[in-house]
Amino acid sequence: MGEQVTRVGIVGTGVISGTYLDHLGKLPGVEVVAVADLDVSRAQAIADKNQGIRALSSGDLYAADDIDIVLNLTIPAAHAAVHQAAMEAGKHVYGEKPLAVDRAEAEPLLKYAAANNLRVGCAPDTVLGTGTQTARAAIDRGDIGVPTAATASFVTPGHELWHPAPEFYYQPGGGPVLDMGPYYVTSLVTLLGPVRRVVARAGQSQQERKIHTGPRAGTTFPVQVPTHVTGVLEHESGALTTLLMSFDVWAARSPRIEVHGTEGSLSVPDPNGFDGTVEIATVTNRDWSELPVAGGYAGAGRGVGVADMARAIRTGEPHRADGALAYHVLDVLESVLEAAAQDQPVDVASTVERPTAVPLGASPEVA
Repeated sequence: MGEQVTRVGIVGTGVISGTYLDHLGKLPGVEVVAVADLDVSRAQAIADKNQGIRALSSGDLYAADDIDIVLNLTIPAAHAAVHQAAMEAGKHVYGEKPLAVDRAEAEPLLKYAAANNLRVGCAPDTVLGTGTQTARAAIDRGDIGVPTAATASFVTPGHELWHPAPEFYYQPGGGPVLDMGPYYVTSLVTLLGPVRRVVARAGQSQQERKIHTGPRAGTTFPVQVPTHVTGVLEHESGALTTLLMSFDVWAARSPRIEVHGTEGSLSVPDPNGFDGTVEIATVTNRDWSELPVAGGYAGAGRGVGVADMARAIRTGEPHRADGALAYHVLDVLESVLEAAAQDQPVDVASTVERPTAVPLGASPEVA
């Protein structure tokens, strides 16, 4: 009996689609068969360069009989509409983060999926790589005792320095919290469990930003979201995470994520990547030392979450980068923004189970 293959159609062929196409082509059990984009020429260019992939309109892609999962790589403002249209055509969906612009858009998607026996998956799947999963294994082994606190920091001077069309980063659904926050909070929930309460403050350094690269270099655009947000996440376990997300910092040496426990501390690699070195310092050895890889999909790249979901569809098991996790992360991030705007703590209404750990040496086909 031949290998079972789950077929994927991609909607949205912007910058990130190339990375997904590269990695999905190397993963077992999945095959990209079609692409669609509002710019028909971009979709056709991909089809011309990739044998076995055809360019379709989005409507035709949703309706295609040979597509099982629609991979949604559109801008955040379009995520909910594309997910809904694909599910109404009977397709499972997996998308780039965030799940939707806000909870009000996201919640109906999960309800529709549950009522129609469909799967919802969502980036980031970086937490399935060896970096976060090795840190997860160390925590689960008790290497640092009981986790009590963490720090998480993402800072940059802004995407307009390198992106030729950066406006969407500064519109609702963007900003540092919803743009990069999903990587960090998904990792934190994977490591420490769900969040029950948040406090936060926010600022905005500029009302306009200038594009620095590409054909529109020198032109300006309005900033519609906070660009510097800091807060504290209270996990259900009692652990406290100090969070900093900013598009207003020119340079910094702050670590991406550190987790501190009663018996030691962990240095966790960048959650925007799949691998990286995990280091530990303990009560008995306070010098940092490298931990051996102890879990995660080795050599993973964008799309491993799609392959993990495809396997789960075939076996009937849960998948890891699922809609419930993405919704909770969105709930936490939106609560952070609300806490900053309201100048008061906000309770996080949703919760979620920590996803199943990825064993050392696992393959998306069998894990």
